[in-house]
Amino acid sequence: MKNKRQTVPNILLRFADLLGEEVKNSRVDIPEKFGRGYCAGYVFNDHIRLLISNYELHNDMTIDNSDIDTARRMIFFKFQKIFPKAELGATGKHLTGTPSVLIGTSRLNTDELISIHTNTATVNIEIDANYLSGLFNLSERSPVLQSLLQNTRPLLFEEMIYPSLQNITDEMITEQVDDIFRLFFLRVKAEELICRLLMELEKREEKKLYPLNSHDIQIIYKLKEQMLRHLDTPPVIQELAVRAGMSPTKLKRLFSQIFGSSIFSYYQGFRIKEAARLLKEEKLSVAVAGYKVGFTNLSHFARVFEQHMGVKPKKYSAL
Repeated sequence: MKNKRQTVPNILLRFADLLGEEVKNSRVDIPEKFGRGYCAGYVFNDHIRLLISNYELHNDMTIDNSDIDTARRMIFFKFQKIFPKAELGATGKHLTGTPSVLIGTSRLNTDELISIHTNTATVNIEIDANYLSGLFNLSERSPVLQSLLQNTRPLLFEEMIYPSLQNITDEMITEQVDDIFRLFFLRVKAEELICRLLMELEKREEKKLYPLNSHDIQIIYKLKEQMLRHLDTPPVIQELAVRAGMSPTKLKRLFSQIFGSSIFSYYQGFRIKEAARLLKEEKLSVAVAGYKVGFTNLSHFARVFEQHMGVKPKKYSAL
């Protein structure tokens, strides 16, 4: 008799065991004594798996990563800050910041121990690079995709979540699907997300990519967070480089490679998105919103806003 195929990741089974709970319908709910929320996991086939985590724990946990396979070349897609408002109530906290997805090679994701943090709200997809490479004929015009799929070096890219991607993740998280179709439905959605993200990466213009290490990645992200906490102060490359302990050339190169844009372009785009949020959600005036994100000239703010959003700020706030 043929053995039934495993459809639940080992990592979820081990997490449930730590909590003293059973996995039911590929999901474990966090008991009140440990926190609240849930974690759900799916193994679609030998090539692709999915983990949906939205929980808050009273204390961090550490778990053995029995799913690790250093012989395989896996690519991971980690979606952050993408849970719809209805889901955010599960942890009692609303997420802040711009929804994004980290895309990386297994060289950055082979930890034998996984930290289960107290507040986690992510969707993680892992897919075999060989399987993915066989799904389409990759042209030579995209060094980024070639390097990612070759998966021979530690690489990391970040992409912002645009509305169509957010809609797909919303469907994955909230759509009520009969048990008979759940695995099929989620696999189709996962592969659609991967396809759309590869289409975005294919647009990147980097001709040469540099292998990353965890230390450099941590520094780049720390600088990015500092920069975005002070949107009223434009970044100065030389100052950032000193703080990073890197040459300005290396800093600009790594930042552009990870985020797909220059430091100033990333900063400019982010502060316009923040201005748009202030106009829409907090109902601030155009002048106050512009001032809060560092614009002292109202006309200049209106021009830059229109370049990014397609309409002037006053019209945007009235939409």
